[in-house]
Amino acid sequence: MTDVKTQNAITLKGSATLVKEFFHFGINSILYQRALYPADSFKREKRYGLALFVTHDKKLQAFMDPFLQQVEYWLAKKQLKRLVMVISEVKTKEVVERWQFDIHTEDVAEDGENAHRVKDEKKIRQEMSDVLRQITASVSFLPLLEEPCSFDVLIYTGKDTQAPEDWTESGACLIPNSETVQLRSFSTSVHGVNTNVQYKADF
Repeated sequence: MTDVKTQNAITLKGSATLVKEFFHFGINSILYQRALYPADSFKREKRYGLALFVTHDKKLQAFMDPFLQQVEYWLAKKQLKRLVMVISEVKTKEVVERWQFDIHTEDVAEDGENAHRVKDEKKIRQEMSDVLRQITASVSFLPLLEEPCSFDVLIYTGKDTQAPEDWTESGACLIPNSETVQLRSFSTSVHGVNTNVQYKADF
């Protein structure tokens, strides 16, 4: 008989892979929903019981793939504190939208004793699905992006974290007088991710 604890054991590395997968679909969903790239540069994928859109734009993939690998590495090293996706107007550089994912990491060892937590993977994927569903539904309350916009990703890590050479330091890209909507959170039992979106209030 399989020990239930072993069956549902989530290791630091396994959790990092799950959270990276969430960011892959989450960032792609935001790019698609906010029409930052043409709709025909995305393909539909069924995941978590949802129809999600993932880019097949070669340039965007060339940015996303190494970026997500780096995110997974930092998650596995317990160094990633926050990931922020910033949407700005191309002409004015004004930040109009800011998707913030705060990451809490439990004190789990990389191997040996205390090397895993227990949580049903189906439950984790259901929680991820709930957040992705909210991202998809966000177009109902977010202001229309009337000007051409681009995006950037900010990473908050521990002080002694070594960043890749081609990455640059950045400010926080805050939005003055912004509205904030708190979305659902999910937990792998190793990593917890809280999501909110801030946007420029339309006075």
